[in-house]
Amino acid sequence: MTEIPKELLYTKNHEWVKKEADGTCKIGLTDHAQSALGDLVFVDMPAIDTEVKAEAECCTVESVKAASDVYAPISGKITAINDQLEGTPNLVNSDPYGDGWLFSIAPSNPDELSKLLSADDYAKLEEEE
Repeated sequence: MTEIPKELLYTKNHEWVKKEADGTCKIGLTDHAQSALGDLVFVDMPAIDTEVKAEAECCTVESVKAASDVYAPISGKITAINDQLEGTPNLVNSDPYGDGWLFSIAPSNPDELSKLLSADDYAKLEEEE
């Protein structure tokens, strides 16, 4: 079984969400997702200040195996992107819950967070796959 930090929220598409003290939410790919994708070689980030809708494509990651879309877990505005991934996209593989984060969103509808999965619910989803 892959690592599933208890303090994060999750989507059925294998993104994680960390609520930050300033109200923004940091987004990344789960350990399960990065493992399934294989070694990442490129990340196509959304532009800062882009408005995104929950469950809409907002980013693409490319691995040695395939390209995969990343979906916004919540609606809002992109406030930051992880510039480190431009030169070292494999940070997503080596540290998916730390230095491998993708982008941050300022939520436009914080109630959407209640629709995300807890760590336990995500673990059940992962077991079913």
